[in-house]
Amino acid sequence: MRRADDGKSWVFVHPWCARDRSEDLDEVRDMIDAGEPEIAMDELRWLLSGCAEFIAAHVLLGNLAKESNDVNLARGHYGAGYQLGLQALRRAKMPKPLVCAQAANRPFFEAGRGLAWALEKLGKGQMAQEVVSTLAELDASDPLELRLMLEEMRRGGAPIVELMPRFPKGE
Repeated sequence: MRRADDGKSWVFVHPWCARDRSEDLDEVRDMIDAGEPEIAMDELRWLLSGCAEFIAAHVLLGNLAKESNDVNLARGHYGAGYQLGLQALRRAKMPKPLVCAQAANRPFFEAGRGLAWALEKLGKGQMAQEVVSTLAELDASDPLELRLMLEEMRRGGAPIVELMPRFPKGE
């Protein structure tokens, strides 16, 4: 962790192996866009074999698992990315704020969002809420709308509609 250039917030300092492999992620995204998720998964696994702390690779694997409806596998990859970020934060004594808008912080927040989604899907709502609460503590602006995501999942994606009109008192 280090202070951001603004001097007020914090950013992750990713390990050299992750920084060194960042261009490979562009190739993986191209594979995904070309409709070749299996090849992309193999490439991501290879990237992780040389750099297990590559949060962005875990997020992409989580996304691919989510798209193939493998919620347990998605939970595993999102959870790995989220835990890696939490470990770094804990070693740095949980500095705040950690702004999601900072490019270096985005994979951690994406991993947390995916983890909260997977936990909620697996019926572990309390754990999902804990993840969302932790992320909201770090960036109170909630730019990924995590609270809204959980609310919508819990009510089945249906909007809240008021069935009883409100009348002024005395009528």
